[in-house]
Amino acid sequence: MSDFSSLVVEFFDHLSCARTEHVRGVRALVSAEIRLISAHLTCIRPHLLESVSSAKTMGVPHTPPDAAGGALPSKTGLQHSEFGLCKNEAYRWTSKYDESRLEVSEEDSPSYLTVLSTYLTYIVLILYGHLRDFLGRRFYPQDFSHLRENNGYAALNSDFDSFFTRRLKMRIDDCFERPVTGVCGRTVMTLERITRNYNRTFELTGNTRRALNISAYNYLGFAQSHGECADNVDIGLSLYGLSSGGTRLGAGMLDLQRQGERMVARYLNQEDAMLISMGFATNSTTIPAIAGPGTLILSDELNHTSLRAGVRMSGASIRTFKHGSIDALESLLRECISQGLPRTHRPWKKIVLLIEGLYSMEGTIVDLPRVLELKKKYKFYLYVDEAHSIGALGPHGGGVCDYFGVDPSLVDIHMGTFTKSFGAVGGYVAGKKEIIDSIRRYNYSNVFGETMAPPVLVQIMSTLATIMSVGKIPDGRALLPPWMQFSEPFLAGVEGRHRLERLAFNARYLNHGLRKLGFIIWGSRDSPVVPLLLFQPGKMKLFSSFMLDRGLALPPSQRWKTEDDAWNTATLETPNLSHTGPHGVRRRPPIVVVVVAYPATPLISTRVRFCVSAAHTKEDIDDVLVACDEIGSAICLKYTDGGPGGRWSIDKILSHATDLVAWNGIDPLPEPKD
Repeated sequence: MSDFSSLVVEFFDHLSCARTEHVRGVRALVSAEIRLISAHLTCIRPHLLESVSSAKTMGVPHTPPDAAGGALPSKTGLQHSEFGLCKNEAYRWTSKYDESRLEVSEEDSPSYLTVLSTYLTYIVLILYGHLRDFLGRRFYPQDFSHLRENNGYAALNSDFDSFFTRRLKMRIDDCFERPVTGVCGRTVMTLERITRNYNRTFELTGNTRRALNISAYNYLGFAQSHGECADNVDIGLSLYGLSSGGTRLGAGMLDLQRQGERMVARYLNQEDAMLISMGFATNSTTIPAIAGPGTLILSDELNHTSLRAGVRMSGASIRTFKHGSIDALESLLRECISQGLPRTHRPWKKIVLLIEGLYSMEGTIVDLPRVLELKKKYKFYLYVDEAHSIGALGPHGGGVCDYFGVDPSLVDIHMGTFTKSFGAVGGYVAGKKEIIDSIRRYNYSNVFGETMAPPVLVQIMSTLATIMSVGKIPDGRALLPPWMQFSEPFLAGVEGRHRLERLAFNARYLNHGLRKLGFIIWGSRDSPVVPLLLFQPGKMKLFSSFMLDRGLALPPSQRWKTEDDAWNTATLETPNLSHTGPHGVRRRPPIVVVVVAYPATPLISTRVRFCVSAAHTKEDIDDVLVACDEIGSAICLKYTDGGPGGRWSIDKILSHATDLVAWNGIDPLPEPKD
């Protein structure tokens, strides 16, 4: 027994020594890594600050130098993978409302045959799925064990509740949740994957593919790992760290928070603003702070989920109206005002209208002037969600108010996010000071949520600096912390104006180009979100796969040409590249797109949602149009005659882009002269 005890003691002694040595080894390794990183940062910092100072003095954009004194390449090794080079000033446009433009035309409606075939497709899929469930439960019970009672425990989900996911979505699951890595800028690195069990699970192959990214909300192209914004974020990290350390009413208040709020309020021409660290929570926690029992909330039927969540938490009464219909809204207003509160019929304590500036699924822009006319007539509060419109619409990127040229003070509460146009996270609420002060006291995110992280605040202020042109404002430089360093053209708004005009051009060019090819396109022509209607759910998989693997859209005899060395990833980075290369073959880069279907959209309106960015060049939009032309002809997606003036060939569209952008959508576009 004593021998056994001694062995146990000896064993634990050895274990303790081994653990101690392991800890020491880990500590030594970590210390070495920290020393290496610190030495690297120590060497880089003087060069970085010198580069920033020299760029500011010379008045030119800069990039951090490497150890050899040259420009650092992007992490992908490609010069323009995040933001494309486009020096042609003809490819510019100003986002501004014009009453002469046609927003929705009659030919944008699908034919009865298309609608009937879409419903028939869903009916066949549902019947076939139920037949497989009926036979499978009896002949292959092991495949349904997760949907059956097991050892007295009920199934987590019934086969009926999970029917849509198992029998409809799983068939096209390879279109969704594609893994990517790196910065989602002009291009994105996709991780290739395969499935061996019919989309139940996926396996990564280890291969990667750089593809043209036309699917991200990177409207102004500020999602970059290098540039003046990234340089100042790096400096801010060394000064403030990664986190604020707590809630705003606790120990997490930063001077950057107040500076950012003043800057946002100045940008929106409002008295005050409040920043929130999460975009979804900006809506879901602000609405309960301004509405409660006895409040009537009128909501567009296609409003975002965050708005709906906020309404449910507020306890207010909710009524919805048809999307984009001002007449339906006025009719609902007259009815609700005349009836009053339920049962008592007393007047409502307050009436709040919730609308979005730009609807991300539909690509439609709210008719703000008509909404303001109703507001003046019926005296309700107006809450505008500009998550997608701020920074993307208007000559100065000010959202729908800037786009329509109306006074922003007529809108009671402005809401927006920084995740789209500004390359950051979080959101804001802006308005009159008494309203914002009240929201600060009762907003859950302000009381219990963390304060925005310092790097995020620096990114927001950096992007706003060039969009606002703070260098041209008398006291504009005082809006920024004194340690921030920018070049003079950047502060003068050259960069911001450049990006706004490129975004407006790309949006109209893609929209009008697809219309002239014969596709059904919904939404506004100035919207950076361009929905292309597919209708049949089976075409989602075909369209997404063909865009990512362009060779599949070609006849087998021509697929070998796409493997030519001339069409590698470097072709995406060459500015002003010709559309054709060796052997007369067009440039065929892989393209990443987003396909959307029920329940995110109505059952009948399955679509591809293109998200245009200022990071894209004219050649990138050409590639998208060429791909859509090929795939649309292959799977029969061209449902219209091209609108006024008829269809155009793809070659005519590519060579007359400026004419398409300037088209008002009403008058027939004259036949282009070659």
